[in-house]
Parts: sequence; C-alpha cells; structure tokens
Amino acid sequence: MLTIKYDLKLMKTIMLFENITTAKVKDCVDVETMLIFIVEPLEMGKAIGKKGSNVRKIENLFKRKIKIVEFSSEKTKFLANLLHPATGFEIADEGEIIKIRANDLKTRGYIIGRNATNLRMLEDIVRRYYEVKEIKVI
Repeated sequence: MLTIKYDLKLMKTIMLFENITTAKVKDCVDVETMLIFIVEPLEMGKAIGKKGSNVRKIENLFKRKIKIVEFSSEKTKFLANLLHPATGFEIADEGEIIKIRANDLKTRGYIIGRNATNLRMLEDIVRRYYEVKEIKVI
C-alpha cells in the first residue's frame, strides 16, 4: 500500500465532486485522458445521478472524461469494478500477483491497452490499497 498525497488542485476536484454528487470519495486519480473517482461502497448511485446527470455535469465542468469506480475491500472485486464495462474475464488472486484471464482478444486488448498503458494504470491504482507486485493478463 502506498501513502496517497494530493495536491491542492486534486483536493479541490474531490471537494467539487462531493458537493455535486453528495457521494463520499475515497480517492481520485488523475490520468492523462481522464479523472477516475473511487467512491465508497454503496455510493455509486449517488455519484452517477439520475440517468447519469452528475457524470455529464462533472465532465462538462472539467472538460474531461470521468470514470466512477466503487471501492471494495476485496481486491478481485475492486479490480473487476475498475475494469467495468469490460466483460468476459476471470480474475485469480495469487497473493502478490493477480492473473486476469481474458476470454477473447478484444477484452484482452482493452485490459492491456496500447503500450500496456491500461495495465500499468490498473497496477498503480490497485497498489494504492493492496500489496500487489504485478497484474498479469493471460
């Protein structure tokens, strides 16, 4: 597990998200292409809003794509939440190594991403909460 440090800009982003959605944010990750908000368990409905109204509002406000992920104390469930909307995969927890078995090439490509960017991002986010050495896609 890593110690998470926020800069002032990210703290303001989290505050704004919480004020708009009334959902409790556990974490926010700023990736080049999007903002990923990790909300507390059972806060997903509040965060998304009716028919996705909060998502659209926040995307317009920040002029960026956002992704909302529900936190889970089980690392395999949390990883599955991070991979949503992808389907067709199984996650096996082998201690410090997590193996994801993709059922088809399209899912495998989505999980890994161009130059393994998605996979590295997944590893970085999961390492914030769990002792994980590596995530392997097989």
